[in-house]
Amino acid sequence: MTAEISSSRPIAPTASVARPSVTSTELAIKLLQPLAGLLSAGESAEAEVIALKEQAQSFQLVLKLTLENGRQTTLLANSNRALAQGTALAVTALSQTRLAVALQTAPTPLNNLDLEQLPLGSLLQAKVLSSEVMAQGKSQQTLYKVVASLLNTPLAGRQLSLETPLALPVGSLLSAQVKGQQALSFLPLSGRLDQLALGQQLQTQQSRQGSIEGLLKALQGLGSSAAGQSLPAGLQGSIDKLLGAMPDVRQLGDPKALAKALEDSGLFFEAKLLSGQTQALPQDLKANLLRLVAQLMPALPNATAAALTGAQNEAGLAQALPLMLRNMLGGASQASSKLQALNFPLPARLLQNLDADADLETLLRLAAAAVSRLQTHQLSSLAQTQVGPEGNLLTTWQLEIPMRNQQELVPLQVKLQRDESPKKNPKESGETLWRVELAFDLPPLGPLQVQAQLLRGSLSSQLWAERPTTAELIDRELGHLRERLSAAGLEVGELACRQGVPPQGQRTTLEQRWVDETA
Repeated sequence: MTAEISSSRPIAPTASVARPSVTSTELAIKLLQPLAGLLSAGESAEAEVIALKEQAQSFQLVLKLTLENGRQTTLLANSNRALAQGTALAVTALSQTRLAVALQTAPTPLNNLDLEQLPLGSLLQAKVLSSEVMAQGKSQQTLYKVVASLLNTPLAGRQLSLETPLALPVGSLLSAQVKGQQALSFLPLSGRLDQLALGQQLQTQQSRQGSIEGLLKALQGLGSSAAGQSLPAGLQGSIDKLLGAMPDVRQLGDPKALAKALEDSGLFFEAKLLSGQTQALPQDLKANLLRLVAQLMPALPNATAAALTGAQNEAGLAQALPLMLRNMLGGASQASSKLQALNFPLPARLLQNLDADADLETLLRLAAAAVSRLQTHQLSSLAQTQVGPEGNLLTTWQLEIPMRNQQELVPLQVKLQRDESPKKNPKESGETLWRVELAFDLPPLGPLQVQAQLLRGSLSSQLWAERPTTAELIDRELGHLRERLSAAGLEVGELACRQGVPPQGQRTTLEQRWVDETA
């Protein structure tokens, strides 16, 4: 549904009971309960009308009072004049039961948007202050003139005048996308609630997750029994199947083997179930982990299993919920820190000392943490898939592949992003930029991260090595890498290796391109 940012048009008379308008900028109102020391006689504060109820000879108001120290409270009062909901007031205490009220002059609502401040595609969030029926247009469609207060962007606090066929209740919250100087497209509330639920789940899974490496090392060291206990029937077979599905690092050099490893990473587990591809599940990492959890749980007391796999950190979620709500409603700035789970790569997180013998309880804890880690990657992929401020569609796939390197099992973290720019006209196709990020710790090279981009057949890449000797080694081999890429038919741009780690934190779309070949 769309809305037009309105210019001056006649407003049709409403059929509701007529209310006297405020013709004077000052009036006195009577409180229905004493101020109880909130204000002394002569002291002033700011207030806002948050509700209005018409009575026989007067109007009952609910005021939100904001004191100088920032404290807020609500007051009930009677007035012989109507004050619209959302009206800003300056109040002065005449006594403990009477207030002198002065209407604060509000700035004229905006009737167009500055596209330099709010580029096309920007997300606006606002609260409806008033809504009135307008004269019907030529189409005989009923239109409403709505005044809304912006909650985010550099224009937060300003009012915006809209014309829309939607009957928007006063006090309701809106999300809309900028389509032009005088055009908005409302976003459905369900999509915003989906994002809120996604943020909650992402934080939950991130708090539970642990490195897959911890589980794999424990399983490798597991013999035919755990802590003197016989393994449950079928458990050893599940362990062998899980470890046997790990690809060798050399196999990932083959495109088909790499595609198979990506497919079996667990990222597409739910999609396989929905499409009925059950024949692909025996090699799926997440399916194998869930099978391992299902076989471990019956071998433990019910209370222990529930404690390990049930809902955790409920108090932490309850504390985080108000902050997430404020972010959804635009109360927090865009500079606020993102969830740690959105960072790439996910940090290593070992849940216990792996030198100790792993019993069944430890295995269940490690397996449940590994499942949560895969789900953190899946949820992070969804959270980073979005429409950018310029209308470009950014699709993200983030995953983790445990791979064999001789006797070691090394996790490889992968993030793929497809950035599709919008079509300039129907005859042209949009431009697609591919980004790839890799992170792994491969002995004896140590921790390595790779960032690469492919645009119009041109490949550029930057590598980071934490060890100085590894950075020097890679730098010497970059010429050989350039030759192999050119032989594969690619146009090669910048190739560079640096010591350290890539800069962390939120990047703009331009910064994410790393190297702009057209500059």
